[in-house]
Amino acid sequence: DIPQLTDGIGFVSVAMGVFGFAEIMLNLEKKGAGESFLNKVTSLIPAWSDIKRMVPSILRGTTIGSLLGILPGGGAALAAFGAYTVEKKASKHSDEFGKGAIEGVAGPEAANNAAAQTSFIPLLTLGIPPNAVMALMVGAMTIHNIQPGPQVMTSNPTLFWGLIASMWIGNIMLILLNLPLIGIWVKLLKIPYRMLYPAILVFCCIGVYTVNNSIFDIFITASFGIIGYMFFKFGCEPAPLLLGFVLGPMMEENFRRALLLSRGDFTTFVTRPLSLSLLIAAALLLIIVTLPAIKKSREEVFTEEL
Repeated sequence: DIPQLTDGIGFVSVAMGVFGFAEIMLNLEKKGAGESFLNKVTSLIPAWSDIKRMVPSILRGTTIGSLLGILPGGGAALAAFGAYTVEKKASKHSDEFGKGAIEGVAGPEAANNAAAQTSFIPLLTLGIPPNAVMALMVGAMTIHNIQPGPQVMTSNPTLFWGLIASMWIGNIMLILLNLPLIGIWVKLLKIPYRMLYPAILVFCCIGVYTVNNSIFDIFITASFGIIGYMFFKFGCEPAPLLLGFVLGPMMEENFRRALLLSRGDFTTFVTRPLSLSLLIAAALLLIIVTLPAIKKSREEVFTEEL
């Protein structure tokens, strides 16, 4: 038995390994990995061509983040990863992803911001924290004798509207703080990538270690880094791995709960209108997602035959 795995594998270890360590390994094997950013930034306002590419990505990212932010578990954390995967599939410039594609930045950032806001919905309406950050918010409310839930809107309207106002103020402050710092970020990009990789690796290890103060988590992260590297090599997207990692236990728990309520009757999933509708919707989504890939493969075969 391995005592460190008693509570399972942490989400941070998986995410850091698949998207941190794996990305470093991929970039190190590239011939141009030592090149740095040499272009000069002439304006803080994006060009019109960039804005046209950003707007659809921002709208898609906001929608994805708003929906995932409401989900309990890792919904907010998965928003950025999910949005990135969607943008890579939907973009006409998918070959630019990993090289600074503007859709790959706009979509995930919009999803991340949207998820941070909508995660307050289950907390303020049902009193259920959807993630660890909102759980801390529940603790803070409890310390001040405030009961989380719909009562907050009536018993503490100042707190409720203060939270709403803080979301607007927070986004404005992000703009005011980040715009002057663009010059600093550009200077960081001028540092050769090979000099940045050790620092990135150290920060990843520190972030993983501080979650449970366990060196074992770093080895787990390294293992998932190798898995993520193999994913990229075989042309597989790593984001679905994270989605399955977070949603899998939730599906298992609710599946078991449904069987307990139905006393082991599996037909409850198709005899209940709501569950049957959701199953049909899931099946339709699978078909819709796979159709473009099937169409693309058929077109490639047809082109080869010609």
